[in-house]
Amino acid sequence: MTIDPRPIGIFDSGIGGLTVLAALQRRFPRETFLYLGDTARLPYGTKSPETVARYSLRASLFLLEHGIKALVVACNTASSTALPVVEHAVTVPVIGVVEPGARAAVALGAHRIGVIGTEATVASGAYPRAITALEPAVEIVAQPCPLFVPLAEEGWFDHPVTREVARTYLAPFRNAVEVLILGCTHYPPLKLAIEDAVGPHVRLVDSALAVAEALAAMQADGRVAPAAASGSARLLVTDAAARFSRIARLLLPDVDVSLELVDLPTYPSA
Repeated sequence: MTIDPRPIGIFDSGIGGLTVLAALQRRFPRETFLYLGDTARLPYGTKSPETVARYSLRASLFLLEHGIKALVVACNTASSTALPVVEHAVTVPVIGVVEPGARAAVALGAHRIGVIGTEATVASGAYPRAITALEPAVEIVAQPCPLFVPLAEEGWFDHPVTREVARTYLAPFRNAVEVLILGCTHYPPLKLAIEDAVGPHVRLVDSALAVAEALAAMQADGRVAPAAASGSARLLVTDAAARFSRIARLLLPDVDVSLELVDLPTYPSA
């Protein structure tokens, strides 16, 4: 079997992608991961599609320069609006979070699926397109939840304010859908508040777990060769805020969190 020790690159606008990193580390303990949090430009979800594409391209090319063998676009906003641009620009396999999440939701056999995400993700219509491509008969209800990102970045995972915001945003979903896609990687840490808001009969889909399945499929069909050594993770950020370190330690309890501050170059195509 071919072995490839090069790292797998992951980027997000902030801490949300750490939920993807955590899922990948659990599934692939021998892999090395290079995580980039573009914290200086957080959040992506309120930016225009053109700006998100430019930021995403810069992050992707930066990771490519660091010798990655595959790229995970762990930001739902970037996956929704910039994935074709990224795929065209890089020379390694690319995994977004939208298609794996949509596939996981459809696999549950639901007839009515809810989607929550940033304003940009919901406005893009990426999840409804991906879902209906797999199952045209599914009814889809989408709702932007922009305050969830700053609440997650603050570490208010199960705070009374978070529960009140969740109840307000998610009232249309309460026992009204069968499956709810957490269409932003910042949302899984808020799972308790979200579950309380939507009711016990709504199943949540965490795209981080779906991305791990997508990478496993790429390894199985030979598109991404596995590593053989003990795994590790490097965390790069474009703004080393103390808050990022604090939340990273909560989301990655088994990782020695040491942030490396980097600056993203300006590329001719970005």
